[in-house]
Amino acid sequence: MSTSVPTLREAGRPMRCFLTGANGFIGSYILRALLDGGHSVAVLVRRGADRKRIANQIDRITVLEGTLEVISDWQAGLASFAPDIVIHAAWHGVSGTDRNQAIQARNTVAAAELAAMAAALGASTFVGLGSQAEYGPFSQRADEQLPTRPTTLYGIAKLAAAQMTERLCELNGLRWAWLRVFSIYGPEDRGNWLIPFLIDKLSHNQSPSLSRCEQLWDFLYAADAAAAVVAVVNTATATGIFNLGSGHAPPLLETVTLLRDMISPQTPLGIGELPYRPDQGMHLEADITRLHKITGWQPIWTLSEGLAETVKWHQEQRS
Repeated sequence: MSTSVPTLREAGRPMRCFLTGANGFIGSYILRALLDGGHSVAVLVRRGADRKRIANQIDRITVLEGTLEVISDWQAGLASFAPDIVIHAAWHGVSGTDRNQAIQARNTVAAAELAAMAAALGASTFVGLGSQAEYGPFSQRADEQLPTRPTTLYGIAKLAAAQMTERLCELNGLRWAWLRVFSIYGPEDRGNWLIPFLIDKLSHNQSPSLSRCEQLWDFLYAADAAAAVVAVVNTATATGIFNLGSGHAPPLLETVTLLRDMISPQTPLGIGELPYRPDQGMHLEADITRLHKITGWQPIWTLSEGLAETVKWHQEQRS
């Protein structure tokens, strides 16, 4: 980070951060980055939820059990922790099949109530994780001035959460920052997202069915994404909306070929076996100029390095 950027840490003390979604993929990276940066952290975890991603950090954090839907279960514990910063990374229904489900509306309510609680408990800052889905379909290098025309309930709910938390923070004098996340990958990611899907298929020497892969696609390594969130936390002047991506969008064919060559070079790729979606964006790339200018953050992991670490992790899990 540039030494000319004013930070909250320079004010003389580490911050007390409350983080939702800490046991999720991105959230677990944010948790580690906050702790490594010297901050104290409290997290909200559902009772009975899988804590595998944060197991190594449990002794270093304050764990509050409950849900965003029933704040009364853990509000007293959070008041005792007295957070300076509230970081909202939790979200229900992120899978593709859930993105047009009515449950998305509950996420907006939860975010608004969390921002109101942050103000009531005397926090100074609210940082939320949004999504490029707030822009809706687009095919270009996107800066924060791109018009928002979301077409999924997920994107609509994210945008509404941004607008409501921004207004609540404005009314209550909190610093507000909202990071619109593009495509993030790395170890600990699971499910049917493209990178873990390809790793699973190729590790079994199976040819994955793909589109023609002509898209220009921005992938950001998860550790870099977490460092960006912490940079926003640390930077007192970081307010408003920020795009969070790598800032580079190579052709998707290059990315999937690079991944294939790391795992199973002889396995053919099923290029062109799947049609594009009707709303398929062909150029998904984050312009990260504003984030870099204000916080000094920039990615340090190359795509090749990040993919190699991700493949290594998946191979270790299988063995």
